[in-house]
Amino acid sequence: MPLTTRARTPDERVTRRRRSLRAAAAVGFAALLGTALIGGPAQAAHPEVSLAGSEFEIDTDANLRVDDPAPPSLDWANVSEARQPDEPSGSDDDSFGQGSKEDTAVPSVVSGSIPPNKSDLLTFGTYLEATAGGDFLHMFWHRVQEPSGTTNMDFEFNQSETISANGVTPVRTAGDLLIQYDLSQGGTNPQLFLSEWVTTGDKSLCEASNSTPCWGDRINLSASGDATGSINTSPIPSAEADGLGDISARTFGEATVDFSAIVGDECVAFGSAYLKSRSSDSFTAALKDFIAPLDTGINNCGALVIEKTMKDAGLGLGQDHPQAGVTFTVSGGGLEEPVDLVTDENGEACLAGLDSGDYTVTETVPANYAVTSDNPQTATVVEDTDCDDDPTVTFTNVPLTDVTVSVDSLVDDGTFSSISCDVEGSDEVSLDDELDDPSITIEDLEPTTVICTIVIDP
Repeated sequence: MPLTTRARTPDERVTRRRRSLRAAAAVGFAALLGTALIGGPAQAAHPEVSLAGSEFEIDTDANLRVDDPAPPSLDWANVSEARQPDEPSGSDDDSFGQGSKEDTAVPSVVSGSIPPNKSDLLTFGTYLEATAGGDFLHMFWHRVQEPSGTTNMDFEFNQSETISANGVTPVRTAGDLLIQYDLSQGGTNPQLFLSEWVTTGDKSLCEASNSTPCWGDRINLSASGDATGSINTSPIPSAEADGLGDISARTFGEATVDFSAIVGDECVAFGSAYLKSRSSDSFTAALKDFIAPLDTGINNCGALVIEKTMKDAGLGLGQDHPQAGVTFTVSGGGLEEPVDLVTDENGEACLAGLDSGDYTVTETVPANYAVTSDNPQTATVVEDTDCDDDPTVTFTNVPLTDVTVSVDSLVDDGTFSSISCDVEGSDEVSLDDELDDPSITIEDLEPTTVICTIVIDP
């Protein structure tokens, strides 16, 4: 069921990021000048356009090898990036078809519509670099041959793990990212743009569509100093291609984006990404080839998983059984307000997309049950976890029982009796006075042994 929380909604996060990035773009020239004065490229032993603060080499003539031995430098040859090859060129190569465009929520997947050596992609990769000053997202693309016109590669990053109706690409969620790599014909320095998936609101939020959902207004990351990139102007021999084989000129491109500038200080989880190309530099141009999504591993969010069990003799004596419909309140940690969760048929409830830290989980104990675990409990959420991970906290309940003991003389006033019950933890269940037909009820008993002594005095 939907959750209500004071943490920002996906659409609110989109608006917040758009505002901050537009503010950065307004001072873009100053940012670029600052990069030139204080950034890594000025210190490099060979020409680079790397972003200041990043140790990753974005070479003016893009390559995959490490060129600078010190300070410790990164390049594709010495990092463990997520990498995905395309289907082999030819009749089995998948692509987008039937007029699918960027704003098509579920693009149509077809086979064999990309002729070899024309708009044909080969491989792409992503790598997230974590530094003390923030995170940097690095990307590369590799294609069959040098493009005859403008180069348009779009990297789509998705949060959802649910596959859409086309069976390949994920369902889009508000806040998904589209990083666009645009290179004019004959150019060597691409322009990097950002759009975010918008699910609600006015059409004015869209870059091209007349209605939401759509990709939002494009923000020029290069102009704000939040992205950089290059293309290989010379061939890359197989020995220096990190397993990609011989790479001819202008068929390999790389880029870096200041990921922290895009996502801010909130936790993010973009579990998958895929690469696609367009038929022209127009945002509304038809999509062409694509490479199926890969698992990025980009997830600094955590999940709080609650497991709820109960004892139920009718379902199995002495066993733990999942308990559905139990409400839990989660508070603290990165939440601005408490959030209520309800367990499903598997006795589980999950709150994902959380900052790491300690949260308080409190069970609303169902009527006629007692909680036999600690309540509340502290749940420690760690990064890179989701709702498929092991439970963070486990709560157990047992059913309560009322015990009634009574005496019924078969002859009116024929006997006087007394009842005395010994129940662990209780001293208020004894009836010692002799009475005619006494009765005693002990309420809300957890599983235990009750011993009662009845004295019948004729």
